[in-house]
Amino acid sequence: MTRRFWRSAVVFAAAGLAVAAVSPATATAAPAGITVNVAADTPAEAGAVAAKWTPEAMRDAIPLDRLLPGVDPAKLTGDVLKGLPQLVPSTGAAPMAFPSGGAAWTGGGKVVTTAGRVFFTYQGRQASCSGNAVTSGNKSTVITAGHCVKLDGAFHTNWVFVPGYNNGNAPFGTWTARATMATPQWVASEDINFDVGAAVVNQLNGQSLTDVVGGQGVAFNQARGQNMYAFGWPAAAPYNGSQMIYCSGTTFNAFISNGIGMTCNMTGGSSGGPWFLQFNEAAGTGVVNSVNSYKINFIPTWMFGPYFGADAQNLYNTAQAA
Repeated sequence: MTRRFWRSAVVFAAAGLAVAAVSPATATAAPAGITVNVAADTPAEAGAVAAKWTPEAMRDAIPLDRLLPGVDPAKLTGDVLKGLPQLVPSTGAAPMAFPSGGAAWTGGGKVVTTAGRVFFTYQGRQASCSGNAVTSGNKSTVITAGHCVKLDGAFHTNWVFVPGYNNGNAPFGTWTARATMATPQWVASEDINFDVGAAVVNQLNGQSLTDVVGGQGVAFNQARGQNMYAFGWPAAAPYNGSQMIYCSGTTFNAFISNGIGMTCNMTGGSSGGPWFLQFNEAAGTGVVNSVNSYKINFIPTWMFGPYFGADAQNLYNTAQAA
């Protein structure tokens, strides 16, 4: 039996607030089979993109919450392949799980600088998701959901990452993407099993992203059913996108997809926000092992994320080398 579900985070501005794209994007294939979408890769393009995202434009981004048609399991690519475990650590990570269905994060720590809102143009409309800076070779990699970089057959334009976003303020700057990418399965058919995306951002004022905000760890091919924390900027009621919200609890195997689930009432705008293993509340550190991806419309208290297997691992390794 197929089920209908909400994809939880692509949001758009009110009618009439269309945003013109900059130059047309181009795409190339990376060695791992990852399609790399070239974004604002010159200073002029980066400046034009950053200028679009004024505090007012960021505040105006509201959820679209697109209701998708029934998902036919026969059309999914297949099981998510599990490869060799990989864990790129953060610092001070020790597990502390206290169940929360969705509350404002007041704990401080590293997560308030590494996590942030993502803004982009989707079909001519202002849109937003969430994302997180991770430890990487290029010090410039952001992990998010696949539909936060590409949806309905096209890569988004005017893509920026705003770490520590707070009600229109960008305390650590607005970081423009020079490249965006997603798993091959998401690029080919937008298969919800592989809803993982990444962006490589330009330097800002001569500095790389994680030199400014730090980077969380990232892990792949890990055991399921662990205690995790999820973060994001939900913008649909009862939230308004102005602050970071978190959920925590023990994960379970997802319905519909081969992913994982958690009790969490975050809403549209939270997609792409990080799920952490080994999260230390005091330090605000952990290892990213999934992202907010979708909700089932008749169980709004559950959030689902993709399993970070071999394809997500290849995506991360491609992004950090770009």
